[in-house]
Amino acid sequence: MPCNPIVNPSRRTWEGGGGDSSSNSNNLNSNSSVQRRTEIGNRASPSLYSEWQEDQPSNHSIPTTNTTKFPRSIASSTRTERLLRERQLRKNSNISPTGTNSNNGNSAFEDDGDNGANGHMERGDRLPRRDEDDGYSDRPPGATNSKTRQDGRPLKQRLLVVANRLPVSATRKGEDSWSLEISAGGLVSALLGLKQFEAKWIGWAGVNVPDKPGQAALTKALAEKRCIPVFLDEEIVHQYYNGYCNNVLWPLFHYLGLPQEDRLATTRSFQSQFDAYKKANEMFADVVHSHYKEGDVVWCHDYHLMFLPKCLKDRDSNMKVGWFLHTPFPSSEIHRTLPSRSELLRAVLAADLVGFHTYDYARHFVSACTRILGLEGTPEGVEDQGKLTRVAAFPIGIDSERFIKALELPEVKRHIKELKERFSGRKVMLGVDRLDMIKGIPQKILAFEKFLEENEKWRDKVVLVQIAVPTRTDVPEYQKLTSQVHEIVGRINGRFGTLITVPIHHLDRSLDFHALCALYAITDITLVTSLRDGMNLVSYEVVACQNAKKGVLILSEFAGAAQSLGAGAILVNPWNITEVAASIADALKMSTEEREERHRHNFEHVTTHTAQVWADTFVSELKDTIVEAQLRTRQIPPQLPVDKAVEKYQQSNNRLLILGFNATMTEQVDVPGRRGNGQIKEMKLVLHPELREPLSILCNDPKTTIVILSGSERSVLDENFKDFNVWLAAENGMFLRLTSGEWMSTMPEHLNMDWVESVQLVLDYFRERTPRSYVEVRETSLVWNYKYADVEFGRVQARDMLQHLWTGPISNAAVDVVQGSRVQQLTGYWEK
Repeated sequence: MPCNPIVNPSRRTWEGGGGDSSSNSNNLNSNSSVQRRTEIGNRASPSLYSEWQEDQPSNHSIPTTNTTKFPRSIASSTRTERLLRERQLRKNSNISPTGTNSNNGNSAFEDDGDNGANGHMERGDRLPRRDEDDGYSDRPPGATNSKTRQDGRPLKQRLLVVANRLPVSATRKGEDSWSLEISAGGLVSALLGLKQFEAKWIGWAGVNVPDKPGQAALTKALAEKRCIPVFLDEEIVHQYYNGYCNNVLWPLFHYLGLPQEDRLATTRSFQSQFDAYKKANEMFADVVHSHYKEGDVVWCHDYHLMFLPKCLKDRDSNMKVGWFLHTPFPSSEIHRTLPSRSELLRAVLAADLVGFHTYDYARHFVSACTRILGLEGTPEGVEDQGKLTRVAAFPIGIDSERFIKALELPEVKRHIKELKERFSGRKVMLGVDRLDMIKGIPQKILAFEKFLEENEKWRDKVVLVQIAVPTRTDVPEYQKLTSQVHEIVGRINGRFGTLITVPIHHLDRSLDFHALCALYAITDITLVTSLRDGMNLVSYEVVACQNAKKGVLILSEFAGAAQSLGAGAILVNPWNITEVAASIADALKMSTEEREERHRHNFEHVTTHTAQVWADTFVSELKDTIVEAQLRTRQIPPQLPVDKAVEKYQQSNNRLLILGFNATMTEQVDVPGRRGNGQIKEMKLVLHPELREPLSILCNDPKTTIVILSGSERSVLDENFKDFNVWLAAENGMFLRLTSGEWMSTMPEHLNMDWVESVQLVLDYFRERTPRSYVEVRETSLVWNYKYADVEFGRVQARDMLQHLWTGPISNAAVDVVQGSRVQQLTGYWEK
């Protein structure tokens, strides 16, 4: 993030100033954004704000003059109080996951592998609608739908949930007949908790329907389930979903890198797949926009729809849009390898609120925007030319009550009894995963093998049950992984098995919901060894079913769930086979008291941080973000009424135009998507060629006087404006002249510049230590510019430099410190 303003109480220090006293006109005019950070930062999440505060020198304060003030209604304490109040209301009203169903399904088998249990509703059911519920009256701030029913009660505000896939399995029975089966897991469970909204789901139905009658029939059938289809043809699905989403974005976001193919073929493939990705997102946007009504909230989901926020805002800039990523977001060093890196980031930033599972993912996203796009990261999110996109962490949960209640069902109790008899006298270890490269199944099995090698007494007393659900079976890499896992399992069973028992029970299929809950309930040790996982809710589901057994959870530190369940789990590095094997031994020897204490921590988290709470929190924060953005906009001066200004200009007889030069009238040097390539051009300022003719016309108008104000030296202005009849104000007005006359100095007669030599030595020292920074030596000031340096390193260097200057060369000097975005300017002033 760019360095924030620091004030020396004993010095005259400014953030910003008249004109443009650096090579970037925005560099020193950052007062409004700085002050906004000061005010808004207090409402940021503790972790984000704490990290930002740590970067500020403790012996300096941040100025609060001209600070944008926000009403009490959205102050930090109010937001926290409201969230606490809503949480207590949920507890008091005993909101249960009504509408959920305990039919078949489990969490390991959804497309992205990061969401919750995947069951099915009865065919007569529909997605959640809480219009019938009378018990909820505490509407979050920002709700705009004031329409009422005939009975006088307010209508629910609509929530449009947009995801790649509808939670529907559609089977065609005839030309105009469809059979639908709706999943009851993941987002559907979460939406059941949003009592103040009427939810509709928009997405692809998962089937190709080329004919109009079929599309009309499916649309009608889905409407009864509160679903709206987006129809994608086979070629779009192949290029967009199988291509760009699964072949490019998904591996990259899970740190597997881009596909390694022939370079030319890959380039062509990337471009065609990216074009299809953008086209698919536009098709989603068309459907959303056609069903959108003023006041609706639009919630976009996952990496399939990163372009959707921009597409929606292009259609309606007032649309309330949130975007949530269900996978990890990689570090900026990984994301920058993506050819379309900048376009995707800017598209996501069009959203009002961007959400991630963990703080790490949010931090990576902000860092990517800062390093790749050159934008300003703040404690609240990312700021781009006055627009703030809020970025925050919202850890997802599960419908814990669904699992807890399932344990009381007769069918589940029967399964539990059978499993206990089957594994009598043996400790049960469990792994439930999709058969995927990121799940770390080979590492898990190898760690179990090492445990058996080192603990002979346990060989006939433990069993590992591994559920590995096949996915993408037509992809060679997945076929190779399947063969590898089978080979390892066969070797271990052949080595440590007997005629009666084997140490590993490996299943290449899914289990129904009842059987899965029973297996969770009798497990002694759960092994989650994901190499990279957005969240991994299998660990949540196990905890929910373990209140009687109170088994041990061994959890990969690379799963998002590690940040939530780390207190009660044994965290491991899945790549360290020895560590995982030792953790298995520790878990088997763990005392009852410790197991119960660990389980208590995790069970409390799982039952309070549910999917419903997650959804409610995200949507509530989105509404607050919209309100804050509206209030922030009110503080911005109104736009210039161009027509009226032109009319007044034409009527006047004596006009004065003061124009900035740097980055206002100069040529653009940064190429979009290739930040940092214009440093050499920027250091040599040149008037934009297209401005020469209109400027000449203005200069020849006898009624108009033009002043060019710049922070640059006199020679720079002389070179660029020698052919124009204008006034030049160099070094922010320290020197003035009409181009037909001589330079005049406005400096005080007794201006002390003795400090320049010692300060320049310091600036040169930091220039040498900070790659791509540079120093500008002017007649009345010195400027250190680190715009093109590494953002984080430049910020640290700027802080160190200012602290060194304040305690040394300028401690007793008459010097103004003007600090902007990635630039420090020191200017002498007259001291009486």
